[in-house]
Amino acid sequence: MDGAAPRTVASLSPAALSRTLAGPGLYLRTGPFISHIGSTVDPIAAGIGLMYADYELAASTAFADFHVQFDRPAGWRRYVRPQVRFSHDGDRPFAPLPLDQGYAMFEWMLNWCVSSRAHDYLMIHAAVVEKNGCAAILPAPPGSGKSTLCAALVHRGWRLLSDELTLIRLADGAIVPLPRPISLKNASIDVMRNYLEAPVFSPAVGYTHKGTVAHLKPPFDSVARSAETARPAWIVFPKYAPGEAAVMTPLPRARAFMDLADNAFNFSLLGAAGFGAMADVVDRSDAFQFRYSVLDDAIAAFAQLAEPAR
Repeated sequence: MDGAAPRTVASLSPAALSRTLAGPGLYLRTGPFISHIGSTVDPIAAGIGLMYADYELAASTAFADFHVQFDRPAGWRRYVRPQVRFSHDGDRPFAPLPLDQGYAMFEWMLNWCVSSRAHDYLMIHAAVVEKNGCAAILPAPPGSGKSTLCAALVHRGWRLLSDELTLIRLADGAIVPLPRPISLKNASIDVMRNYLEAPVFSPAVGYTHKGTVAHLKPPFDSVARSAETARPAWIVFPKYAPGEAAVMTPLPRARAFMDLADNAFNFSLLGAAGFGAMADVVDRSDAFQFRYSVLDDAIAAFAQLAEPAR
């Protein structure tokens, strides 16, 4: 029917979702991508049902950017230290992981698919949030508090564009949203459980290569507006610093360019196009180093940054 709302993952019962994943596969739309997902792994079906309930399903006849499969090895591995393995277009580029890490593996592998294939974009390892059409790019290494800060911001008035991958369209420099569950690790999980009102988390899983990991469901508004691009306005390099006040320190553009390039997945691969896109982002943005310890103070600092929006 013309004008009908698109079907979402929530339109499938848990049993129907599991049957679809184990049978023809699920065509899931996340931002600009469609992933064709097959799985016989219960934690993955449960995680998709919980975390992706608001996401649109594409038609089974649609073109898919990625074809991925998650299954359990046959034989004794099904019973002794059970595992989950990943394949992409029939190839298995990574070793299996313990079965209880199945949903975390699903998220990591979708990130890998994008970061290794989506070269129509300059891709930066950074969270990115938006307010009033303007985007703040948050590049930082693990342990910097990037995802914790991102999670707090998107539950206090900012829109989630991505927790992990900033996609900058080469054609016009627009930032294309890829809102997916926010990955939190170790102490950050309990911090956000206590900070947010009624957060929805995937079950925490320990002893991964990143420590204990859980994923936070993104706000409905961020998912619903995943077709709305934003323009770069700020580049903020965050660092959680216990006991310190929230301070934004301006960065020279040359330093911001080099630090941002260090966080890019495909800057060198794109050659002149990548250099031009990076230079354009830096030229259009104010850059800062940001140290913080208290989330409320961090949110206030970002509110000041965006007031008035440029």
